[in-house]
Amino acid sequence: MSRRVISQVVLCASALVALCVPLIAAAQIAVSITLAPPALPVYDQPPLPAPGYIWTPGYWDYGPDGYFWVPGTWVEPPEVGLLWTPGYWAWSAGVFAWNPGYWAPQIGFYGGVNYGFGYTGHGYAGGYWRDNQLYYNRTVTNVTNVQVTNIYNQTVVDDVTVGKRSYNGGPGGVAATPTAQEQEVARGRHVPPTALQTQQRSAASSRHDLLASVNNGKPQIAATAKPGDFSSHVVAARAAGPANPAAVRDSKPAQVGEGAPASEQRSANGPEATGPEAPAAHARDLPRPTPPAPAAEPASAQEKAAARQQADIQERQERERNSLAQQQDKEHAAFAQKGSKDSPAFQAMEQRHQQQTQQLQQRQAAERSKLSKPKPQREAHAPPHPDDRG
Repeated sequence: MSRRVISQVVLCASALVALCVPLIAAAQIAVSITLAPPALPVYDQPPLPAPGYIWTPGYWDYGPDGYFWVPGTWVEPPEVGLLWTPGYWAWSAGVFAWNPGYWAPQIGFYGGVNYGFGYTGHGYAGGYWRDNQLYYNRTVTNVTNVQVTNIYNQTVVDDVTVGKRSYNGGPGGVAATPTAQEQEVARGRHVPPTALQTQQRSAASSRHDLLASVNNGKPQIAATAKPGDFSSHVVAARAAGPANPAAVRDSKPAQVGEGAPASEQRSANGPEATGPEAPAAHARDLPRPTPPAPAAEPASAQEKAAARQQADIQERQERERNSLAQQQDKEHAAFAQKGSKDSPAFQAMEQRHQQQTQQLQQRQAAERSKLSKPKPQREAHAPPHPDDRG
């Protein structure tokens, strides 16, 4: 059965499947399938185009030819005071169901999926409304391109350097349940996606290069500065996320009352899948370490010297990663013109790239681990620590 026929069967069955999928109030299922969505790709956020825009993260949608990427973009809210709750995939009763996003005065539940840029899984740490104006947290939002006075700095544990799981529940999914506040938001007033958001999704669905089967989870248009503009100020994915355990099976129409395959029979609210992630195969896929914090004032000369040394080493290591990534990209480009990805020569090249990448990663990790962090010196007039008193 072709993918297009499968998709039509799935869409017709989704209304019945909805009766079997326990979702929070006000959630609507657009499509239900048995193939897990790919992991979220790694990409950078384009600059804020103008004050008043809110970031809406990219996501995997599903169409007649399978999953396709809808690029993240900056959007003007339909009303002052509204925030965007992203949509999310949820696994239950043996199928993956899509829960569309919406606008509301507060952030609702979006599956615990870490979309990055302030969407850490619960709530939104990228900004807030005050006096009918948006204030931006520049630690997780790119506000470098325009003059914005309503900004603040708030540390957020929001690592966007690694691929993220893109669905809730099931094998390899995020184990998260809605809070009481998120359940209340789900029962409140919702405003649907704007016309421009719908246009973004429609334009993405017609692009062959945004299909997961074509870009292997690494779309060349991962984000856009504005909805529908796929020709200027676009951002390519830096890496594809790690493969999902349930994403290797073939798609098939959902059957009402059909249980999950034996390998998928796990509670949707059970423990998260554990196990080591696959090692990076290319230098471009290596996660970037957290930038070293500058020495605080007042700091000793030894502390300042150590901070400078950490910054110098990280800068040099970044140059090494970029150099190896460029070399590997050139080899890929040269091979694409003359060889097949199924040939032994290509597999040998990939194995060599993985060895180079792992050796670089191990050597750089060893260099960072050798750095000593001097203890801060106490001020001359500071009171003694309780443990120092006799």
